[in-house]
Amino acid sequence: MSDSAISAAVAKLYDTYPFPPEPLLDEPPPGYNWRWNWLAAYNFCTGQKPSRQDVRILDAGCGSGVGTEYLVHLNSEAQVTGIDLSAGTLAVAQERCQRSGASRVQFHHLSLYDVGQLSGEFDFINCVGVLHHLPDPIRGIQALAKKLAPGGIMHIFVYGELGRWEIKLMQQAIALLQGDQRGNYQDGVQVGRKILSALPENNRLVKREQERWSLENQKDECFADMYVHPQEIDYNIDTLFELIDASGLEFIGFSNPRVWQLDRLLHKAPDLLDRAAHLSDRQRYRLLELLDPETITHYEFFLGREPLPKPDWSDDETLLSAMPDRSPCMDGWDSRCLFNYDYQIVNLSEAEWQFLKAADGNQTRSVREILQTVDLDLARVRSLQSQQLILLSPAQ
Repeated sequence: MSDSAISAAVAKLYDTYPFPPEPLLDEPPPGYNWRWNWLAAYNFCTGQKPSRQDVRILDAGCGSGVGTEYLVHLNSEAQVTGIDLSAGTLAVAQERCQRSGASRVQFHHLSLYDVGQLSGEFDFINCVGVLHHLPDPIRGIQALAKKLAPGGIMHIFVYGELGRWEIKLMQQAIALLQGDQRGNYQDGVQVGRKILSALPENNRLVKREQERWSLENQKDECFADMYVHPQEIDYNIDTLFELIDASGLEFIGFSNPRVWQLDRLLHKAPDLLDRAAHLSDRQRYRLLELLDPETITHYEFFLGREPLPKPDWSDDETLLSAMPDRSPCMDGWDSRCLFNYDYQIVNLSEAEWQFLKAADGNQTRSVREILQTVDLDLARVRSLQSQQLILLSPAQ
């Protein structure tokens, strides 16, 4: 199919099954995703709090507006723009944001290729689950890169081929059985569900569906997005970095870094970890996905455009002079037991808790000044910073 025919087929899918199919609420969405919070995301990428919050944010391929809604509510001073190829899905996004009071947003019926039609540049670009559905993802990421402002960051999510192997087989099986009905997405969903119900329970495709996807795939929108999508390109580390390199932007890191720690797989063999230490970062990433293919179903990562700060908090004087602020992504504050930015449980010591209370909303006191009233050493302050429980601003 031509690029225009593929784009039309993708638009038809999402007009038929608006995605994601999250319910519309008459209130702000619950909780947070730190990757959509400008303060937390910028801190993750640079190691420091951004100097401003009145930023421009682009949700590129916003779908039904689930991420867009969060981007508005989690960034109180930002102006948000959402674009999407599907007019039907875009209508859902507009209704979603209107109902929840997410008023600082504008929507445009545009493909990623046409993002250049928007005026100005963006400090933060969010592109989740979109590039891998383009006929030419490199053209797409290059179009987005041109709209990223100096000092800006981009959050991207694309599929991984190894962890989606069974999905790819199901997609091809459904297409074969649909024949000339391919492109009728309701029929594709029916065929796919019949296949999974007919196959033996110990069939590999059935087992993977039950283990990983069945809960979300109860919704036809999710099932269709996964199994009858007309366009999908899955990546491995090698092809992923071809995409990243083509953007001309800096690879900052994966936004799920714990997954990419090789010692979680090889901690019983320190000699192998020693060997792996001589590999490049990309070679270690490739080794990890080869050893743990089922886990790597996707890649989520940040790119950036210089100039981006790179503070060195290992210097005591630099740290003492910095101004700390409590992370905005916490659930359960101001309890000593809470969920951190990644919804992991954290138990704070009394001194850590007192430090966070003193840093909460802080705009005038340095680390040194707070430590004059809280019995906490610099090692623990660094620990709070490395856990992203506090955001640090360099001394002016």
